[in-house]
Amino acid sequence: MESSAPPRTPRDRRNGQEFRAYARDRLIESRLTPNAISMAGLAGNLIAAILVTQRLFTLAGIAFILGSVMDTLDGRYSRMSGKGTLFGAFLDSTLDRIEEGIVLAAVAGYFAATGDDFAAAMCVVAVLGSLMVSYTRARAEALGVECKVGLATRPVRVVILSIGLVFAKGAGLGDFELLAPAVYVIAALTIVTTIQRVWHVRNELSGEASGPS
Repeated sequence: MESSAPPRTPRDRRNGQEFRAYARDRLIESRLTPNAISMAGLAGNLIAAILVTQRLFTLAGIAFILGSVMDTLDGRYSRMSGKGTLFGAFLDSTLDRIEEGIVLAAVAGYFAATGDDFAAAMCVVAVLGSLMVSYTRARAEALGVECKVGLATRPVRVVILSIGLVFAKGAGLGDFELLAPAVYVIAALTIVTTIQRVWHVRNELSGEASGPS
C-alpha cells in the first residue's frame, strides 16, 4: 500500500514564506552586490573553459552550469535588492558574451586538437551566432522594438551546451558523444534566431512607418 505525504497546511506555507522573506532580507542587508555575483559567474565559466582544455568534461559541465546560474541570479538580485546600477547592467551583459565565448573557444580548441576541423569551425559559427542573437535584441531595443523572439535564447543555449559537456565523449556518464551535436544545434538555432529577429524588427518598424500619421 502506497503512502502519500500529508498535504501542506496554511501554517506550513506561511512558515515557508516567512523563511524566504527572512532569507531575502538578510541577503539584501549583506554586502553582496550584483556585480560580485556577475564576477562569480565569470569565474565559474573560466574554470569550465580550463577544465575543457584538460578534457574533464563532466566537471566542466558542472562549472559551466554553476557559472551560468550566477548569470541568471545577478539580474534578479539586482532588481530584488535595489542595489543595481546602470554600470552593473552593462557589466552583466558584457560578461555574458565573454563567458559564452570563452567556453565555446575552449571546446573549439579541443576539437582542433583531436582533428575534428568541422566541429571546431561550427564552434566559431556558434559563437558568432550567439553574439548576433544578443546584438539583434540590443539594437532592436535601442530602436524601441521589443525583440525576444526566437528559440536560441541565452538559457536555451546554456542548457544545450551543458548537456553536450556533461555527456561528452570520455566524460564517464555512459557511452555518449553529445558535445559536437550540441555545438551543431547551437550554431543552427542561433542562425535561425538571428534571421527571426531581423524579420521581426523589419515587420515592427514597417508597421510603425505605415501606421496612421
